[in-house]
This record gives sequence, C-alpha cells and structure tokens, in this order.
Amino acid sequence: MAIAKFQLLVLNFLYFILLSASWSEGFLVSESGFSFRRDYSPPSPPPPPPHPPTVSCAGDLNGVGTLDTTCQIVSDLNLTNNVYIEGTGNFFILPNVKVNCAVSGCEVTVNITGNFSLGENASIVAGTFEVSSWNATFRDGSVVNTTGLAGDPPPQTSGTPQGLEGAGGGYGGRGACCWMGKSTLPEDDWGGDTYGWATLQKPWSYGSRGGSTSKEVQYGGGGGGRVKLSVKKFLVLDGFLTADGGSGGNKGGGGSGGSIYIIAYRMTGSGVISACGGDGFSGGSGGRISIDVFSRHDAAVIFAHGGGSYGCPENSGAAGTFYEAVPRSLIISNHNLSTDADTVLMDFPNQPLWTNVYVRNQAKASVPLPWSRVQVQGQIKLEAGGAMSFGLAKYASSEFELLAEELLMSDSVIKVYGALRMSVKMFLMWNSELRVIGGGEVPVATSLLEASNLLVLKGSSSIHSNANLGVHGQGLLNLSGAGDMIEAQRLVLSLFYSIHVGPGSVLRGPLENATSDDMTPRLFCDRYDCPRELIHPPEDCNVNSSLSFTLQICRVEDILVEGLIEGSIVHLHRARTIDVQPSGKISASGTGCMGGIGRGKVMGNGISSGAGHGGRGGSVCFNGTCFEGGLPYGNADLPCELGSGSGNDSLIGSPAGGGIIVMGSIEHPLSILSIDGSVRADGASYEEVHMGEHHPIVTSSYGGLGGGSGGTILLFLKSLTVGENACLSSAGGNGGPKGGGGGGGGRMHFHWADIPTGDLYQPIATIRGSINTRGGSGKGESSAGGNGTLSGKACPRGLHGIFCEECPPGTYKNVTGSDEFLCHWCPTQELPARADYISIRGGVTKTPCPYKCISDRYHMPNCYTDLEELIYTFGGPWLFGLLLVVLLVLLALVLSVARMRFVGVDELLGSAAPQHGSQIDHSFPFLESLNEVLETNRVEESQSHVHRMHFMGPNTFSQPWHLPHSPPEQIKEIVYEGAFNRFVDEINVIATYQWWEGSVYSILSLLAYPLAWSWQQWRRRLKLQRLREFVRSEYDHACLRSCRSRALYEGIKVAATPDLILAYVDFFLGGDEKRSDLPPRLHQRFPLAILFGGDGSYMAPFSLHNDNILTSLMSQSVPPTAWYRLVAGLNAQLRLVRRGCLRKTFQPVLWWLESHANPVLQNFGLHVDLAWFQATACGYCQYGLLVYATDENIQHTSAESRDGELETEPLPGSNRDRKGNSLAYSKKEPLLCNSKSRNDFLMPKRSYGAILDYNSLKMLEERREIFFPLFLILHNTKPVGHQDLVGLVISILLLGDFSLVLLTFLQLYSISMADVFLVLFTLPLGILLPFPAGINALFSHGPRRSAGLARLYALWNVTSLVNVGVVFICGYVHFKSQASPSTQWPHLQPWNISMDENEWWILPLGLLVCKCLQSRLMNWHIANLEIQDASLYSNNFELFWHS
Repeated sequence: MAIAKFQLLVLNFLYFILLSASWSEGFLVSESGFSFRRDYSPPSPPPPPPHPPTVSCAGDLNGVGTLDTTCQIVSDLNLTNNVYIEGTGNFFILPNVKVNCAVSGCEVTVNITGNFSLGENASIVAGTFEVSSWNATFRDGSVVNTTGLAGDPPPQTSGTPQGLEGAGGGYGGRGACCWMGKSTLPEDDWGGDTYGWATLQKPWSYGSRGGSTSKEVQYGGGGGGRVKLSVKKFLVLDGFLTADGGSGGNKGGGGSGGSIYIIAYRMTGSGVISACGGDGFSGGSGGRISIDVFSRHDAAVIFAHGGGSYGCPENSGAAGTFYEAVPRSLIISNHNLSTDADTVLMDFPNQPLWTNVYVRNQAKASVPLPWSRVQVQGQIKLEAGGAMSFGLAKYASSEFELLAEELLMSDSVIKVYGALRMSVKMFLMWNSELRVIGGGEVPVATSLLEASNLLVLKGSSSIHSNANLGVHGQGLLNLSGAGDMIEAQRLVLSLFYSIHVGPGSVLRGPLENATSDDMTPRLFCDRYDCPRELIHPPEDCNVNSSLSFTLQICRVEDILVEGLIEGSIVHLHRARTIDVQPSGKISASGTGCMGGIGRGKVMGNGISSGAGHGGRGGSVCFNGTCFEGGLPYGNADLPCELGSGSGNDSLIGSPAGGGIIVMGSIEHPLSILSIDGSVRADGASYEEVHMGEHHPIVTSSYGGLGGGSGGTILLFLKSLTVGENACLSSAGGNGGPKGGGGGGGGRMHFHWADIPTGDLYQPIATIRGSINTRGGSGKGESSAGGNGTLSGKACPRGLHGIFCEECPPGTYKNVTGSDEFLCHWCPTQELPARADYISIRGGVTKTPCPYKCISDRYHMPNCYTDLEELIYTFGGPWLFGLLLVVLLVLLALVLSVARMRFVGVDELLGSAAPQHGSQIDHSFPFLESLNEVLETNRVEESQSHVHRMHFMGPNTFSQPWHLPHSPPEQIKEIVYEGAFNRFVDEINVIATYQWWEGSVYSILSLLAYPLAWSWQQWRRRLKLQRLREFVRSEYDHACLRSCRSRALYEGIKVAATPDLILAYVDFFLGGDEKRSDLPPRLHQRFPLAILFGGDGSYMAPFSLHNDNILTSLMSQSVPPTAWYRLVAGLNAQLRLVRRGCLRKTFQPVLWWLESHANPVLQNFGLHVDLAWFQATACGYCQYGLLVYATDENIQHTSAESRDGELETEPLPGSNRDRKGNSLAYSKKEPLLCNSKSRNDFLMPKRSYGAILDYNSLKMLEERREIFFPLFLILHNTKPVGHQDLVGLVISILLLGDFSLVLLTFLQLYSISMADVFLVLFTLPLGILLPFPAGINALFSHGPRRSAGLARLYALWNVTSLVNVGVVFICGYVHFKSQASPSTQWPHLQPWNISMDENEWWILPLGLLVCKCLQSRLMNWHIANLEIQDASLYSNNFELFWHS
C-alpha cells in the first residue's frame, strides 16, 4: 500500500513538472490517460514587416480629396486584397458607404495624422481593421465587422479543436464540446483551447475556427477578426465594433471571438463592442477585448461571451476576456449563458499587479497551474453564477494562493482542488460556495483562509473542506442566517475579534457525512490518560493534525451563537465571552467513540448493554442472561474523555457516545459564558442513530443496541449564566426498543477561576435552566444507565456548592471545599429578637454571624426604634420616665420664675382681695368693682342720651349685624323716618361681609379652627371700626331733626361689647330740640332691655357690658356701688352658661337673680328678669335682662292686649316655634311692661322677646353643634384659687405635652415618614402650635390679655386632639398590618415602648390625657384670671353684698 502511494506521488510530481514546462502545448485528459500538445504560449513575435505602399484617395479609393488634406469616400468599395491607407490629413467615410473586403485575413489599415470618421450607417467589412488617427468618430449605425473573417491563428496554438466532435473554437476561453466521455466530468471535455494569455493586455490574435462533424466538409465557423483603434485624443463610438466568431450551424462548432484593442485619451458614445464566440453545434469561446482609455464616458456595451451550443444548450462556449488597462481590471462575463468550459487564467502579473478581477454572469474561470498565485491589489469579485476553480479535480494535491483586498462572492462558486492559502481584508459571500477538496489518500496541506477585517456569509453560503481548514482574521466572522455554513474535517477559527453564528447557520468539524476520500481525524478512543492539549492547549492556535481537536475556536474575543456549533471535540480557547442565544446550540452529541473504554457488551443476538462513562451503563437481560453495562472511567474533578458507544467500531449503526466540549483553559479561562440555548454532549440513542440512517440494518436484532454514554463538558470560566429555557447536558443515550440498556451519564465540570471573595464577591453563576448528567433509559428488561457526575472547583471559605454560592443566611463556612455540610449553623443566642440573619457578600467565614433588623425602622445593634434608642440610652423606660418627669418639673420651675420676672408679681397675684378705695384694672368691663364709681363724665353723656338701639344678628359671616327698619317709638320725635330708613340701609350694607371673607373663614375652620376664630375677630374688629368711621365722619346725620347734631356729627354713636358680638347705636339730643320730656328719665324707659354680650361659647361667654351710659341711667334708681356689684356677680354667673346647655346653665342664673339681685333691687323699686330679645329671620336671638319697676304686681309674661285679653308669648326654640339651627325663635310680639300697672306695659314701642323662668326653660330646645363634645372638656368654670400652683402644673403639662409630641413623632418616624406628615398636616401644625400658644399665654401682660391668650391656647389644645386621633388610627392600622413577633409573644420584651408592640398606644394615650388635663387646668387658670373676687360665687347673700 505504501509503495503504491509512493508511485502515485512520483507520477503526480512528473506530471506537474511536464505541465509547467510545456503548458503552451496543452493537454487533454481522457479515459486512457493524458497526452501533451504543442506549447500553449507562443514565443515572442518577430518584428512586423514593413508596410506596403499607401493607396491614393482618388485613384485607388474613388474618393474626393487627398490623404494629406481630407479624403472622403463617397461610394462603396469592394476590395479583394489588403489595403494600407496613410496620410497627414483626414479620412472620412461618408454615411451609407460600404467598404467590403470579405476575404479571410483581409487587412484594412488606416494610418493618418488627422481625424477619422465612419459616417452613419456606413460599414467596413474585413478580417483586420486598424485605425491610427488624432481623433476618431463612429457614427450611429456604423459598423466595423470582422465576424468569421479571421486569418490564421498564431502558430503552435490549439484553438481549433481536433476530431469530428463539432466542438467550438477556443481563444479567450475554451470552446464548448457537446460530446462527453462515459467516465469523465463535463468540465474535463472541451473544444478548442485558450491562447493569447501573454497578449491579454494588447490582444492581436485571430480567433480560431470551430470543429466539424465531417471529414469532407469543414462546417466549423470561422474565427473572429481583429480590430485596433489607436486614437491620440478623442474617440466617439456610437456604432458597432464586432470581432465575433462565425456560426457553425448544426454540423460545425462555432468559431471563437477575435481581438479588439482600443487606445484613446477619451472615449464617449454608447456603441457596441463585441468579441463573442460563434454559435454552432458547440459554441465557440469569446475573444479578447482590451481598452486603454484614460477617460470613459457614456459606457459602451461590451460583449465577450461564448457562443451558444445547439447540441447542448446548457453548455455554451467559455467567456472571453475584457481587460481595462487604466483601472487594471480583468472582466470575465458570459452574458448569463451557462457553460462547462473554462476561461483559463494563467500566471498573474507581478509588476504592476492587476487591481480587480470580475467573474460574472455564468462565466467560469480556471487556474489550472499547480502552486499558482492569484494576486490583485483590489477586488476579486464573483457574481451572478460566476465560478472559479483552482487545480484539477483528479489531481487535488497542489497548493494555491489567493491574495486581494476583497473577495466578494454572490451566487457564485469557488472550487479548490488541493489546498488554498487565501489572504484578503474582506471576504463577503452571498448564496455562494467555497469548496476545498483534498486529494483522497494523497496527503494534502492545510487550507488557511485569512480575512483580516471582515468575513461574512449570507444567503445560504458555505465554506467546505474535506481536510484541515483554518480560518483566521482580526475583525468579524459573521454567519448571518439559515444555510450559512463553515465545515471541515478539522476546523480551526482563530484571531477574530468576534464570531457570530447566526440562526440556522452551522460551524461543524468533522463533516457530517464524510466519505472515504475525506481526511478523518483520530479520536483516541482507547486512551486512558487525558490529552494534554485539552487542559493546556497550545498558544499559537495553528491547525495541527496531531492534536485531538476537531473544531477549535481560538483567540476570539466574543462568540455569539444563534446557530449550531458541532464537532466531536469542540474546544473554545482564549475567548472572552461566549453567548449562546435561545436558538443557539453547541453540540458534541453522538460524535464520540463507537466503542471506547466504557463500551457496552453485545450479546449474540445483537442486544447490548449501555455504555459507561460518568455513570455505569445500564445492564441488558435477555432470556435470563444478563450482561453488565459499560464501566465508568475518567476523573470527575477534571474530566476530558470521550463518551463510549454501546457496541464497537465494526458494528454498523451502533450508537456512539458523546463528544467533548471544552471552553477555556486553566491558563486562560472564559470571562463570561451565557447560555440561553443548549450545550450538549449527550450519548446517542438507538432511535437518533437510525432516524436518518444511511447504513442498512443487517438484522432486526439491532433494534436492541444500548445507548451511548454521555460525553464531557469541561468549562474553565469566571462567570456563568444559564437562562430559564437553557440546557447544559451530558446525558446518556436511551436503549433500543428491543431491550438495549441505557447509556451512562457523562461528566460535567466547572473549573472556576479567580473566585472573588469577601467584599469583592459577585455571584459567579446564575442558573435558571437545566443541567443534566442523567443516564439514559433502558428498554424491556434492561436497566437505565447510571447518572453522570457534576462537579466544580473547591470553593473558598464562605462559599459552597458546585457554583460557589454564599452559605445560606444563618450559616458560616471557615474551610475550603464545596460540600454543603461545611456550612455550619450560627449560634442563635447572638441574634436579637427583632433581627434576622443575612447573607453578606462573599459569605460568612466566622462567627458572630451578621444580621440585620427585620425593618429599616429598627437600628443596629439591638434593633431598637429611634424612640427605644433614646429610652434605652437613658437606662430603660422607668428611668427614662423618671428623668423626663424630673426634667419637666425643673423646666417648669425655671419657666415659672422667668414668667414672674417677665410679667411681674403684681399681675400674677390677682387673687388677693382688693382694698377699699384702691384702683382696679378696668380691662374686664363685666367685672367692674366699686372703685369705678370714681369715673367722671358719665352724667354729661346720660343727660342727652335718648335711646339705645341694638343691632340684630351675631356678627358672623353668614349672619352679619343689621338694624331693623322703621325707627323705634323712643326716637321718632328726634329723627326723620325716611332719612332714618336710608341710614339703616347704608349701615346694613357696611355691616355685611364680603363673600371671600366667609370663604377664608370656612377654609380655616377645616384646617385650623383657632386661626378661623382669630380671622373672624380681626374682621369683626375691622367691621366695627368701619361702622364707627362711617357714623363719625362719613355720614351727615341727615336723619336727625336737630340742626346742631347734624352740624357737629354728635347725635349718633356706634359701639359694641368687647367680644364684638353685640353692637348698638346710641341716639343723643343735639340741645336745640327744646323738649322738656326729652331725654326720658329711667322710669320713663321701663321696661328697659339690657342685652348680654357674647354668645355663650367658650371664647365669648355671656356678659353684661356696663358702660357709662348704662351706669348713669341705673344710678337714677340704684346706687352705683350696688349696681357695680350686681353686674360683677351676674357676669360671674353668666360665665358658666354654655350654649348647647342653656336649659341647665341658665337655671343658676335665674336662681341668682331671685336670691341675690332682686331682693336688693326691690329696695329701690326695681325688678329684673332673664329674657330673650330680637329673634332674627334666621332664628338667632339675644339674651339679656328686662328691668322694670315693682310698684304694682306684675305678671312675668309677654303679652299684648287684644280686646282686653292677654296672649302669652311662646318660648324661643319651643315646639310651637322651631326653625333651623337657631337657639331661640319667637313670634314677633311686643314685650309689655310698665312701672304703674299691667295696662301701662302696653307701650307704643315694640321690643320682641319673652321672659325666661323655670317653667319656660324646660320648654327651651336648642340644637347642638358638631363640636359640642369638645366643649364638655373646654368650658368656663369657677375659680379654684392657688393660681401659682395651677400655673406651675400648667407649665409642667405644657412641657410634658411638647415632649410627648416629640416622642410621638419619633415613634411615627420609626413607622413611616408618611404617618409623620399625615399627623402633622391633618390639621396643619395643629399638634405643634399649642406649645407656642401656651408659652405666649403664660408670658402675656395683664389679666385680660392673659385670659384671652389662654382661651386661644386652650382652643389650640382641644383642636390638636384631632391630630392625636390620627396618631391612634396610624398606630392601630400599623399594629394590625405589621405586627412583630414580640407582639405575638409580649413576654419576650415586656417593657419595650414601640409602635410595633402591644404598648403602641402608651404615648398617644399619654398625650390625650395630658391634653385633657391641660384643658381642665386652663379652665381653672382662666377663671382665676377673670374672677379675682371669689365671693362673687358665694351663695351667702350677706357675704356677697358685703364683700
């Protein structure tokens, strides 16, 4: 066998030597061997013979003019011999003139220094036409025709075919041959051969005649002639230049095309240049065209294709050549005529190099010379069915080189018979094929394809080699989509920056269906040790047939797999990232050993056990006889073995084991491996092997073969991601349906590199898909294969498992290893109750184990809230509470001392009894004492006072003050009624509030009621000021009759009580009335109605405003000292009256009037009753006293005399008369009283109201407001004394309240910032404002101001209860939704004060109690400030009047 191979090598060597030395003679491969012809390339031509003498224009050519001036051919010429035309002038062939020399080889030469012109529709027919001129023009329709008129071709060429096959002639390419031998390929039979390669740039050869099918008659078409245009300047070509081969008809081959050579500086026009082969039984080849034009415009149509074949239409003649000298480009185009004949390309020039080579439109180019180099500076482009071949199919043992900037292929084919070494910068393929075919048993060198910048396969393109193939580059390798493929028996891809295997594309090594002629890589199936190159691969990435790899990707930065990478031993080395997309697959399944170390045992009937590898193969049993499965082998910690088959190499159809997939190496691990598709090295199953089996199954018992064992997946990497639908598998194959055992699982190992630890740790693996090393299933009585092994590198401390994950929270690991039991439990006594163990970056390597609180509101290390942190900082709840109480007491003492120094001791000691004759503060008109008798100027005012007319309404935004129309009886004598009504209208307009004032009040009532009260008082004060200003300065007093009053603006005055609820208008005499009955005396004014100020609310209690006029009037009957004391006592009782409880709180007032007031007033002939007055349309009425004389018995009723009868007035708010939300309503009936008799009560004046007594109070009904429950806490009380002690306790509670508010906010902050804002802004800042309001009240000057500010503070304090309610709601909701373990087990931490525990309510409840206590103490404090004489509440008559 070795001798035969040696003899074959010697013969091939001798053959290529002879072929190289004698190529010009040509050769023909036939069934009997090969024979040599004459030299294929002619020798250098001899010097041209001297030109014959020139012809004359007029004498020889029948033209007009001379050749040295201008010669015009005006008529047709028929020539029989060569013609040489030379001159210094112009030569014109006029339109429609024909010059014919239809003789083969006839030459027409025009050599002039002027211009040449071939007119429209003119023609020249000759074997050779040559023009040399300054300019040349070929008009429309003009023709230069040398078709079929060729002379003899160059000697020693074989363009004309031999034999009687009727083959086509050859020149630029080979002629077609429709006759083919029985054992030859179509491309091995051709007609005339190619010649003239050396003169391709300056072609000047005739075409060859086609062959004939008869010895007697030459049916072959003649070869094409020659055309040469040598123009120094401008060439205009709008006609036809043809050098086509002649037609051979159905009995002869077509002639080959001739030569066309054009030289010019500039060329324009859209003419046709043609050197095509002639049609015939077999088509002739195209000729040769060369254009050397510096500037081409309006590109002419150029043809050099082969002629059509009548005998075999699918095999036309080969294309000729078209060479452009300026861009140095060679174009081979067959005009989309299919052919089996080649356009032969010989040696390419080295200096200068051609720029481009184009093979297109079904042309076929061939480089048959062995060890040839094809090198161009620019592109080699094959398109539109173009093909190119290197070497010969039967002698595929040579090497070829292809060098270019770009290799572009579109719908084309390159075939290399031997080995190819290609070096380009860009290699693009579209629906194209590059096939490298080795020489069978003859060793062939490795093919190397280098595309330094870009290699792209698209549109089902493929690169195929049946030997070793290396593909190198520095840029991108892109297999774009379905059908794109690179495959070889041993494939190495290296040095690319990125490789993209698109969806449906394939990288494969070895070939899927290899033949016996293909080089088969050795798999080392019986090797027990691990090949070193799998663990420590070489650095050079060269293709080495001694290595075990079948597919290697080496030194590639990024690999993106969306298609298939398949091989027996797949090695991805020195890559940075590998990304297997969902459609991607890296497979070595079923590509391992057919036998191998762990092969299964085959029974005599063909049933076998499963193969073993990582797990034992499944046993097989048949008729009571059992065989064990294949044994496991290899190293689980660093596996590198192929899977074994269930049979042996000689058993046809035996399932093979899985192959090997290795990614990375120990020295160069992968940075990132991302798998969303599959990576498999599974053993083959019987069904999978025989699904598309090419080998026939010998016996039916083969259906019982066992499954192959899984292969090896060995990963050296830093980071791994396995997607949700991804699969990483080295499973065993399933047994055959007739009882084969399952194959054992393979081995899979993750060898992690540079595992980060500690704070630098990042998870090195994210596994969401499946990782499988299971054994295959057995059939029948056979068992399944054992599971394979899955291992990983030993993990450092703190990490465990195959993927080196952190130990679970609550465990630690302080040794190196991967077993889970190395993670020990942490001591539980070190964990706080509100904490959970946590995992830290890099895992826990020692105790104590890290933990964190169960919520962010708890703080390390004890997991306390902010409040608890504060409490336990000061020793715990009890000690903290004690310290807080002590601190509050000390601060309260300091605050009291500061208050005494700031306010003054005299103001604080207001509870001391006044000395007789001392001056008392007049800030409380309802508490005026005996000393106010000293005031002067009262008599002067009272002497001119006529009547006091009260405003109706409570002076609110909805019920403003207003005066009734029609003047009372008391002032009708001093006013004009019409003018008075106009005055009332103006007053009522001024007293009405704007809409926006009420809107602001409503908004503030919802947000913060104390602010709404302050806003209302401010607007009331402004309204009173506006009324006074109007009456004092703007109104002209036109309603008064007194001229003096109108002149001095002194007849009318507007005033109001200090609470701004009751207002009145006083009318005075002007002094010029001259009326003796005016002003009326007191007894003339009876019954006298004295209305209370205030409205019975906490902020404005009822009070009797005792001004100078009232004092002066009452002093007419009652001593001022008695009247002052009565007013003070009455106001003290009225303080305790609360609106909403009038029936109950008015009773003490009635009792006091009967027990203390009337007994004294009776001594002065007076009596007072409690009454209501002036019910408005909205139902509001005013309360006051009705004063009258007691000279006669008087019935305390309100009646009106109608025909001698008395009618009792219904009580306000009774069932007889209830309206809306009013407190008192009545029918507008006159109140009747007089000092003389009952009939004297019927006075002409009308004062609407009724007297209140015990019986009528019981019928009094009133509607309570929504905030009425708050006034159960906040109400006026009797003084309790001990003002200093009360102030101190208030200071303590005020500070305690503020402290509890801060602690509550701290507690809420521990829950949620949203709760803080909710409590803070439910009533905006309502929970914080009581503190500054209380400080302001405590540090105010004067009892009256202090009392007012204290009431405002009390109002803020009660309002803030809404915020406290929100605190309760937030705490309860949070307690129910997020109860902590200590809530369920309160005994664990019984003294924790936290919103998260059972004691969450302590602070809100403490705040509620504190505010309620403050409200109570503030009631006492205000009473102490306003009632400085405690005897005012004495039930002892004597004590009251003598204090």
